[in-house]
Amino acid sequence: MLPDPTALLFDAIAFAARAHRHQMRKDGITPYFSHPVRVMMVARQVFGCNDPKVLAAAVLHDTIEDTTTDYDDLAERFGTDVANWVVALTKDMRLPEAEREEVYLRQLVAADWPVAICKLADIYDNLSDSIGMSPAGRRRTVKRSRVYLDAFRASTPPEAEQAFAIVAERLAEAESSLTK
Repeated sequence: MLPDPTALLFDAIAFAARAHRHQMRKDGITPYFSHPVRVMMVARQVFGCNDPKVLAAAVLHDTIEDTTTDYDDLAERFGTDVANWVVALTKDMRLPEAEREEVYLRQLVAADWPVAICKLADIYDNLSDSIGMSPAGRRRTVKRSRVYLDAFRASTPPEAEQAFAIVAERLAEAESSLTK
């Protein structure tokens, strides 16, 4: 593990950029890597999180789920805290979708507060990004965001309450825009 917290975060950014280098966002033109960077920036700039390990987990949050990266890769390079948080943010794609989502929701709400911060930042970014989607795509994003936010409602750790409120407001705006 790197001794300098800034070095840890910079290394996580470079690692995520390499891991996602051939992926694109759903629009087919935006490099996927913009999403994990925005998630990290939401955690930092919108939610006010300054913890380098949490920010590293935010930028790495999709590496296990969407790339060939595994837990050991992250634990060796970034430590077990970051690796454990990323695992908690990872869906088990081997499971059927309904079961996968149920298991994912349980692991999200059972996880430590850094996972809540990262997932809330992910929801915030996905809602922001959905503005350019088709109406059907936007509805799917809003519906899934509502499921995640409702799961956090009863178990939001105190460290994530402000982030929860910010995302709840963003989601309410998105839901309202669907009815217009």
